[in-house]
Amino acid sequence: MEKIISSQPIYQGKIINLRLDEVLLPDGRKARREVVEHPGAVAILAVNDSGEAYFVRQYRLAVAEDLLEIPAGKLEPEESPAECAVRELAEEVGVKPKELRQIALYYSSPGFASERLYLYLATGLEPVEALQQAEETLQVSRISLPEAIKMAKEGKITDGKTLIALLLAADLL
Repeated sequence: MEKIISSQPIYQGKIINLRLDEVLLPDGRKARREVVEHPGAVAILAVNDSGEAYFVRQYRLAVAEDLLEIPAGKLEPEESPAECAVRELAEEVGVKPKELRQIALYYSSPGFASERLYLYLATGLEPVEALQQAEETLQVSRISLPEAIKMAKEGKITDGKTLIALLLAADLL
């Protein structure tokens, strides 16, 4: 295990913080680690009674591409992952689930980020008013699960959380 010797805040942002840690390795050597602190997030595979999943397409500046993704969002302070999932579904695609089941918990990129991602399956969807945030431009679509899995295999879906959700859902639905 690595032991933190010192930690220096580099950047404090709205979504992430960045710190530089000096660590002591098990063999006694020292090393530096850049750590992105993230409060965690949820992602939701929302499937309607017809077997269609809700997706959002949005431009992602970090990769300079429009990506097709399942609805997702950052945890707010004092918000449970389940509460966040319900809020994000309402905001992004305008649905509320009767059933919400956590199907995975994973680290998005543990080599440098603390983000834990809670993955949910939402079913029994009821319409509610979509309240997209002013900072987001989303195009909502519904795609059958077999078609979405085919798109993932063809490289048309490249978002990690979406790929994991489709892989896990293939056995659940």
